[in-house]
Amino acid sequence: MVIAIDGPAGSGKSTIAHLIAEKLSITFLNSGSFYRAITLALLRAGFIEICDGSPVFRRPQHDIIEFARKQRLEYVQSHLILNGEDVEGLLHCDEIDASSSQVSSIIPIRHLVNDRIREITKTLSIVCEGRDMTTVVFPDAEYKFYLDASIDVQAERRYRQGVSGLSLEEIKEGIRKRDERDRNKAEGALKIAADAVYIDTSDLTIEQVCEIIISKIHV
Repeated sequence: MVIAIDGPAGSGKSTIAHLIAEKLSITFLNSGSFYRAITLALLRAGFIEICDGSPVFRRPQHDIIEFARKQRLEYVQSHLILNGEDVEGLLHCDEIDASSSQVSSIIPIRHLVNDRIREITKTLSIVCEGRDMTTVVFPDAEYKFYLDASIDVQAERRYRQGVSGLSLEEIKEGIRKRDERDRNKAEGALKIAADAVYIDTSDLTIEQVCEIIISKIHV
């Protein structure tokens, strides 16, 4: 069984997907962790530098793609393992927040990540969340949901996570830019699948959103 959840940053999809997986005793998978891990590897290797808050690629795209292909990505107990290292706790710093959307816009890297996700989930029942889970990665998923929230709520939720050194207004502007990029990607753009259940989480509690989703699932 595949339960696919899409939505912008701060819509609550990671928290919700994790709780749904716990409630149904199935595997939680965060697709964004794969792109963030590749971004971490690129930052460590000097392929990307952050200048005035924005990422600058220091190597040609061909080199970046070849480097990404050499990274070993595994997913163990909902943790991303990069080349044998558990990097789950390193994936939400400001540098990765600023760069991962651009990295995920590189189409061959999207193909690489999507193939890896499909391979990992061949023998698992999963709850997966991301930007194009319902439209590209698992278009035939049994259950599809799109979670949304106002930009103010998105920013406030990210700010309360306490993983960013940015102000609330800076976080809001970063989310706005990222969502705009994600909606305009040549491939894997953020959009609502025609058969997805749309849920605006702005004024709902986590439990209320979980109840709505579970009420749609037959197990």
